[in-house]
Amino acid sequence: MRSGERQPVAPHAIRRAGILLLACLTFGCTSTLVDYSTSVHIVQPGETLYSIAWRHRVNHNDLARWNGLSDPDVIFVGQRLQLRPGAPAAASPSAQPSVQPSARPLPELPQVPPPRWLWPTRGPLLRAFGASEGLVNGIGIGGEAGQEISAAAAGRVVYAGSGLQAYGALVIINHNDSFLSAYGYNERLLVSQGQDVRAGQAIATMGLGPQRHPQLHFEIRQNGTPVDPLRHLPR
Repeated sequence: MRSGERQPVAPHAIRRAGILLLACLTFGCTSTLVDYSTSVHIVQPGETLYSIAWRHRVNHNDLARWNGLSDPDVIFVGQRLQLRPGAPAAASPSAQPSVQPSARPLPELPQVPPPRWLWPTRGPLLRAFGASEGLVNGIGIGGEAGQEISAAAAGRVVYAGSGLQAYGALVIINHNDSFLSAYGYNERLLVSQGQDVRAGQAIATMGLGPQRHPQLHFEIRQNGTPVDPLRHLPR
């Protein structure tokens, strides 16, 4: 190939890009476009350790341990968090945390059994797990706008907001050291960050999905990895 000529793009790459774009337009990309090869995340306003772990598909306990955080609730805007063990992540010199994190790593946590799950709302299954070339990390449940969304298991609300754009108004609940659940496309949030909730408690009302139809986007993650909710929800 002569200097200055453009290298042709492989046809399979074009086809794959087209499929991904069509999937995004049809179903909505249910996670923000994230570079999973990056090793550092800079904390933005409104983010929590849990929402950052969710965005990058890592376990929140691992993220705290890799960054020497003794209190996972204490991070600050501008802080550089390493997203894998051994990656450099110096704190921003222009910002200081309200509480200095401990340099001592957190101990390894044992695997814990999943909680007893409940369906977060009633309605038809609109979208299965893993559809659209892996873009869907959860399931879509249809219903009526304003319909009640409830906690699928007891836990603590670790994120409630609209900072993860593709999810709309989002609630993330930490159930134990291994399991979290998320509830997206909400019309109204009924809980706040740090609040303890019981299984079946109303946490939000159903809003509109990417196609402007009422639906709930529901995810379960185990140690940061998306798992099929239908394998856990009662039949």
